[in-house]
Amino acid sequence: MRLDVGDLVDRARDGQPRAIAKLISLVEDAHPRLREVAAALTPYTGHARVIGLTGPPGVGKSTSTSALVSALRAEGKRVGVLAIDPSSPFSGGALLGDRIRMTEHATDPGVFIRSMATRGHLGGLSWATPQAVRVLDAAGFDVVLIETVGVGQSEVDVVKLADTTVVLLAPGLGDGVQAAKAGVLEIADVFVVNKADREGAETVVRDLKQMIAYARREIRGESWRQPIVRTVAARGEGVQDVVKALSGHHDWLTAHGELTRRRIVRAASEVEAIALRELQARLADLHGGGHLPTVARKVVGRELDPYTAADELLAALSPVTREPG
Repeated sequence: MRLDVGDLVDRARDGQPRAIAKLISLVEDAHPRLREVAAALTPYTGHARVIGLTGPPGVGKSTSTSALVSALRAEGKRVGVLAIDPSSPFSGGALLGDRIRMTEHATDPGVFIRSMATRGHLGGLSWATPQAVRVLDAAGFDVVLIETVGVGQSEVDVVKLADTTVVLLAPGLGDGVQAAKAGVLEIADVFVVNKADREGAETVVRDLKQMIAYARREIRGESWRQPIVRTVAARGEGVQDVVKALSGHHDWLTAHGELTRRRIVRAASEVEAIALRELQARLADLHGGGHLPTVARKVVGRELDPYTAADELLAALSPVTREPG
């Protein structure tokens, strides 16, 4: 069947889940008409608040995300969720599929949940995540939640995508200071200590307060001091406090021009990723055409140094003429 991009975007903007899912699938599959899709979506973007949730395995990210969805829906907001899962080694798809812990929202027309595979991408995010955010933004969702894969200390890429980054911690999951050294805690705008009814929760809070005291953020003379919110997400306790903290951070971002700056960084990262993917595709074409093996043999034969060889390869990259549709 011929793909009618305009109709698909119109139906997504009308809130039809199948149309939204189809657009995200086109993004994940790098469909040949993805450029047309992006062009059709762009005029409707720029309205959604993007919130990233990250943290080590076992802190209750999915439970916290589900509780946060409920709280935001109670305020009348439409919520999109992108749950980034590990890739299946066989299919390349999301290992967990749609989140089983979010089934309570499955029939809510104001909530859209999609699991996406990392497909080997480092940092806990899928390559397609920025463009999937764009789909949900254009579809009229007020808030987009990005829950990253539970890989612990390496999942810091979410800060490039989110307006606000929430780092979740819980007692009994190891040395918090050690996690801080890896950079995960440094990206937080809001800290959430989940499972706060357990022994050791106050120790985690105390350690965080000490860390925050050493790392004040200064922007135009005004600082954002990251709040620490205690929750028991499984019972919905403290979730309203998280919503309040998120709103406070959004207000601060807007007042200090930081929201625009972060979104420019996000767009730059997305454009760079698309350009690099295009470059890799063209390099693959050169490999298939024999150009790359040829310059590689010259390097081995000491006819060229690697930098000169790379210059030759780049010079061979010519603009690709794309046929419409």
